Amino acid sequence: MVVALVPILIFAILASVVTVPYVALGPGPTFDTLGEVDGKQVVAIEGADVHPTSGHLNMTTVSQRDGLTLGQALIFWASGRDQLLPRDLVYPPDKSREEIDEANTQDFRQSEDSAEYAALQYLKYPMAVTIESIEEDGPSKGKLQAGDAIDGVNNTPVANLEQFQELLKAYKPGDTIVVDYRRKNAPMGSAEITLGKHPDRDQGILGVNVLDAPWAPFTVEFNLANIGGPSAGLMFSLAVVDKLTTGDINGGKFVAGTGTISGDGKVGSIGGITHKIVAAQEAGATAFLVPADNCAEAKTADVDGIELLKVDTLEHAVDGLRTLSAGGEPPRC
Repeated sequence: MVVALVPILIFAILASVVTVPYVALGPGPTFDTLGEVDGKQVVAIEGADVHPTSGHLNMTTVSQRDGLTLGQALIFWASGRDQLLPRDLVYPPDKSREEIDEANTQDFRQSEDSAEYAALQYLKYPMAVTIESIEEDGPSKGKLQAGDAIDGVNNTPVANLEQFQELLKAYKPGDTIVVDYRRKNAPMGSAEITLGKHPDRDQGILGVNVLDAPWAPFTVEFNLANIGGPSAGLMFSLAVVDKLTTGDINGGKFVAGTGTISGDGKVGSIGGITHKIVAAQEAGATAFLVPADNCAEAKTADVDGIELLKVDTLEHAVDGLRTLSAGGEPPRC
């Protein structure tokens, strides 16, 4: 008996100590984009009339468990709830964990900007030359802000990015120009800026990153921390639209979903769709918005009582939810 117990004890010790090169993926937490987290609105809009909402529009996540012991990996594998993947597929060996986390954080921040632009475009706000970011220690630092809309340079109106760039070609480093701008929740203004030098160009630079984007005079803030990746974009956009329009686009239902979104409202595919559907169903959702390219995989999720709605644009997502609320037949996976 003692001899028979020895290999069992050895295996038990190995299972609790030895780590394996696998990551467990499973259903993660969900967050209602119409609700609050830590006392703050997940989607906070200031400077505009915000309409009351009901029901849920939950974004979903995938949990990741790294540094698994052999025993933990066997438990996750046996549960059937979590998925084991080789670690190199989740954390490429040519990048550090910090680099990957930073890239995920950047993707999430970009998804917030794209979600705002998509919602404003859906709501028919006009396009403007919009400042996306200000370079640290650049000529415009402290004079212009991210989110400002540029209306003119030296009393010459600017209607789009092409006109803006063409105007700047006439000025050299050291030249001083006056930039007319609109700022969210603030009066219109002008800033006198001395242009800086770019190592690869002869023309002067403002030190701003700009794009043509729909612009509104109010601010939209997204208050979710420690979430990475771009897949919350669709649900963020829907929350903005719901708060700025009358009536509930979800019909007061518990709706969850996922999907990247571009500034022009196109919904893109994501990873871990089956885990997200399970998380949504366990949270109480009765309908789930699925990017069109994820539909085939979504239908393999082992869940009951949740409708899978196919979406490929923000407009179609809104229309599908309103059709569902009215008792109609929206596009399904």
